[in-house]
Amino acid sequence: MLQALPAAIYTTDAAGRITFYNEAAAALWGCRPELGKTEFCGSWKLYWPDGTPLPHDQCPMALALKQGKPIRGMEAVAERPDGTRVPFIAYPTPLFDAEGRLTGAVNMLVDISDRHRAEQSTLAEAAERIVGEQAAQRLAAIVESSEDAIVAKDLNGVITNWNHGAERLFGYTAEEAIGQPITIVIPPDRLDEEPEILARIRRGERVEHFETIRRRKDGSLVEISLMISPVRNRMGEIVGASKIARDITERKRAQERQILLLREMSHRIKNLFALAGAVITLSARTARTPEDLAEQVRNRLGTLARAHELTLPDLRRDQAVTPTTIEALARTIVSPFEERRDGRVTIAGPEVVVGGHAVTSLALLLHELATNAAKYGALSAASGRVTVVWTIQEEMLSLSWAERDGPPADGTANGDGFGTWLVDSTVKGQLQGQIARRWDAAGLTILMTIPLERLAG
Repeated sequence: MLQALPAAIYTTDAAGRITFYNEAAAALWGCRPELGKTEFCGSWKLYWPDGTPLPHDQCPMALALKQGKPIRGMEAVAERPDGTRVPFIAYPTPLFDAEGRLTGAVNMLVDISDRHRAEQSTLAEAAERIVGEQAAQRLAAIVESSEDAIVAKDLNGVITNWNHGAERLFGYTAEEAIGQPITIVIPPDRLDEEPEILARIRRGERVEHFETIRRRKDGSLVEISLMISPVRNRMGEIVGASKIARDITERKRAQERQILLLREMSHRIKNLFALAGAVITLSARTARTPEDLAEQVRNRLGTLARAHELTLPDLRRDQAVTPTTIEALARTIVSPFEERRDGRVTIAGPEVVVGGHAVTSLALLLHELATNAAKYGALSAASGRVTVVWTIQEEMLSLSWAERDGPPADGTANGDGFGTWLVDSTVKGQLQGQIARRWDAAGLTILMTIPLERLAG
């Protein structure tokens, strides 16, 4: 009858020697112990549930025989000769004769491998869930702390997530933005971008490094770079999109400054070649010998180089150059074009001190005007004259640059256009002043007004 039972059952004598086991017990142990010799348990090796070795004389059957009472619910692990392990629960019960003497014991081993696997699976799922929750929490923390704007929306373009970076960039709080259409940050002239973006997302495409313009809550515009990716659910279906928006305003400004510097460099190089020709022409008018010509050209180019240095800021100091006056600055700038103080250039006005970065700005302005005059203005003609005069009234400097007896003033004295822009931006931008030009039969006149406080640097 015991052989037919599916449960693993075996018996021992009072000393613990195995006297019987059924086929279910042999299958659990993975071996057939020798009857009358093997003690307490027929398994090859035994372990506690935590994996530490369990000596056979301390197994549940041994304890039941020693204590003379049943042991219930004690777990252990049997290791078969092939190395596989089987967790089980032992139910050993001592046997007594009519006089109460211990005669042996019977033990039933219940294989709990399935339960153990289920518990391990449950633990693994729980651990995976915890890891997933922790990963989600870390991701949420990263999203919230990101300097970039990170926005999620559904396939209808309705905002579903809005991080702090988006609040900083666009001005809307999460409470104001979530539930609203993404078009709240799209200018009217760019609304056609959104349908195309949604169409690409529905096709499972990513949109990378898409540069565009968006509108803040206060109505101001901001240049951004977008990266947009589809968002999928557990079934792999596309349910929305995530956007990362980065403010590229400073990068754009840096590119513009780079282009401006390149244009200014090109402009200055062309001016240097033109001025070199003008210096040679000017010197040739009065030179009597080749040596005299070389000396005059050398002196004028040296003076021109010193004047050109005034147009460059000194990056080693907080201020551009040592303070000076308008008269000293103007005479330094125009000196390469004068012929031994022949009166071609008249400079007059009250003493006005110029300091800080205003020295560089004013030097650049006067140098550009003198260069234009030497290239195709009054200083390009033998009889041409330039008058630089200024007055002060109500904390404003009024400065006039007048060219007379030069080539006909037909409005082409702007050079290649960049020079005009450079002069205008210097007066209106750096010096916060105004400038006006007048071309008439007498020649070109340029009138400038500049706040005196701007000349202090």
